[in-house]
Amino acid sequence: MIFENRYKGRTAIITGAASGLGKAAAARIVAEGGTVVLWDLNAEALDAAKAETGAAAVVALDVSNREAVAAAAKLSRDILGKIDILINSAGITGATVPVWEFPVESWLKVMDINLNGTFYTCREVIPYLLENGYGRIVNVASVAGKEGNPNASAYSASKAGVIGLTKSLGKELATRGVIANALTPATFESPILAQLPPSQVEYMRSKIPMGRLGIVDESAATVCFMASEECSFTTASVFDTSGGRTTY
Repeated sequence: MIFENRYKGRTAIITGAASGLGKAAAARIVAEGGTVVLWDLNAEALDAAKAETGAAAVVALDVSNREAVAAAAKLSRDILGKIDILINSAGITGATVPVWEFPVESWLKVMDINLNGTFYTCREVIPYLLENGYGRIVNVASVAGKEGNPNASAYSASKAGVIGLTKSLGKELATRGVIANALTPATFESPILAQLPPSQVEYMRSKIPMGRLGIVDESAATVCFMASEECSFTTASVFDTSGGRTTY
């Protein structure tokens, strides 16, 4: 369901926007009157996503590079004129092995992208939100950050970190007109599943009481509420789209 003009006059940066949840949220914000800049590491996929979503511009970058994030934030503000919304959807899964076998390089890469990248984007974009006295931040975490998934310790730990970061951030901004919340989806159909062995995907499906994986548009709908003016009295909080898996 599209809400006409819900984002009229609003602007957004979305990371991890070349595919999956980031792209779905971008398409919906544009369809509802907003203007969006897409960030992603995959330049070729970004160009396709721009055409598909109607985004105003794209920026190819690695969110784990702080200097690149700072430059992209300034560029995006110049393109958009202001920034109202930040949606952090970039992420990777890492290795699928027990903690004692987990490759250090994979651990560090997951933390750099999932947690440090979210920190960098918040750090660099929030001053632009504060200029407006208005903002919405949506950080995409995971049910793994609440419960932990076996053989996915880096992903689980990074997403737990995103939840903690968001809770701190929401409290810091509570009187500044900027709201920050996290989304904790269960596994949904997305290109990120290609990074996992089928046995891990089936394990995660088995933990969902509804008995199925999520659909990306289900999580995108929740993200778009969180990123809208309608979400006005909930901050430093967590929204589940988990098919009943998480209940707290």
